[in-house]
Amino acid sequence: MIRFTRQTLDNGLRVIVHRDVSTPMAVINMLYDVGSRDEHENRTGLAHLLEHLMFGGSANIPSYDRKVRKAGGENNAYTSNDITDYYIKLPAVNLETGLWLESDRMTDLNLTQKGLDIQRNVVIEEFRQRYLNQPYGDIWMILRPLAYKKHPYRWPVIGKDISHIENITLDEVRSFYNEHYCPSNAILSIAGNVDEDKCFFLARKWFESSGRRKKNIRILPSEPIRKKASEMSVTRDVPYHEIIMVFGMCSRDDGCYYTADLVSDLLAGGRSSRLYRNLVMERKIFSSINAYITGDRDPGLFVVRGRLTGGVAVEEGHEHIKQELNALISNPPAKKELDKVKNKFEATKQYTHSDILHKAVDLAYYELLGDADLLNKEIDIYRKITTGQIEECAGKILDLSTSTTLFYKSNQKSAAH
Repeated sequence: MIRFTRQTLDNGLRVIVHRDVSTPMAVINMLYDVGSRDEHENRTGLAHLLEHLMFGGSANIPSYDRKVRKAGGENNAYTSNDITDYYIKLPAVNLETGLWLESDRMTDLNLTQKGLDIQRNVVIEEFRQRYLNQPYGDIWMILRPLAYKKHPYRWPVIGKDISHIENITLDEVRSFYNEHYCPSNAILSIAGNVDEDKCFFLARKWFESSGRRKKNIRILPSEPIRKKASEMSVTRDVPYHEIIMVFGMCSRDDGCYYTADLVSDLLAGGRSSRLYRNLVMERKIFSSINAYITGDRDPGLFVVRGRLTGGVAVEEGHEHIKQELNALISNPPAKKELDKVKNKFEATKQYTHSDILHKAVDLAYYELLGDADLLNKEIDIYRKITTGQIEECAGKILDLSTSTTLFYKSNQKSAAH
């Protein structure tokens, strides 16, 4: 049980505080309800670029990172399709310093042409190194527009083309910042050796001056229902073939999410899972294979991805995957098999929440989903899922007639076929 208190400031900022006296540290986590799905299709990569710019200092604080280090802290951030999240971990006695720094860049970020040019080059280099010049790096660049036709999930967080990042203007960055980086579009969570009342006092002190800016009203196109299977093959200079199959599934806040999560664990949640045991260990069709769900806030994807062993053709590997998916539907797990993946989920969850950083991050995210207390209810939700629900969910999601498959082929002799 993660106990917390929460308040909403007059400007709309939601504040959540969790006290943990077992540590001398504190975490300040600021979640903004903005991600790559909020971009225009001709200016993709803007949310991620702004994440970089948020570390460039403000009109009052030229070097954000230097101030954090001086307070004995560390900080980082990430951008997803749905959110942008920032955190500072520092000694609890320096909590106010961290809140001051976070509030200052929310209110008065120093956006300059020089800063934009520097971070633009950093992001472009990241684009090249991670997505264009790395083996298997462009898989999701290819797969997303295959899986999505209308929704902005059809481009990756980094952006769908380097030219979009190259052509972003300072005015566009400022507009995006002003539109999305406001108190009413953010959730502040604090975890650690802190006093709840003092946290709320400091939150009001440093954030209420940001004022109440109008929150962006998000209107996104709905993704059409998939009615037929689609396939695509590409050839790259990589050592082995890969197969990536995706299926449409529900959104993160839908009740079916939890069942789909267990379906993915039954298929590939460790060495005793079905795909790993049958296709890696016994038949040696794949050298590695995984199944997971994207967990997006809008309807997302159920992913099965495997790297074939040398000498196995992609067609053969594809058939084996399809057989295993059908077998899960026709032969749903017995209680013992299902309990095993439930227990593993519970153990992982409990271990993760032994750390104040993960607690702060999750409290903010679950509040965005609708209620931070859902974090305390999830284990019971998973425990109550039945084999009948697994069978129904697997049959609904793993419909081969609506799958999207990318055959990522090697041009090297080691892959053969």
